Amino acid sequence: MKKRLEPKERKAQILAAAVTLAKRDGYKCVTRDAVADHVGISMGLVSRYFGTMPQLRRDIMRFAVREEIPEIVAQGLVARDPHAQKAPDDLRARAVKYIAGL
Repeated sequence: MKKRLEPKERKAQILAAAVTLAKRDGYKCVTRDAVADHVGISMGLVSRYFGTMPQLRRDIMRFAVREEIPEIVAQGLVARDPHAQKAPDDLRARAVKYIAGL
């Protein structure tokens, strides 16, 4: 029997899975189905906690900026994501180096 998580824990678990998939497959390639499969939950739970895919991607990018994950921020810069564009200068510089393969 699966353990029922508190809402805050479940949301963090879903976001962590989405970030993992964004690193592995690409920020724009993350889907509700893939996140749900990764966590072992229904797609509806992903929607319940994050709403639409643009909302989930926004939260992925906010997390990537906050936690300084250059490979995801780089993808956001390429996609002209407003949260990536507002990242601190040093993080944006590391993301650009990531894009350039340096």
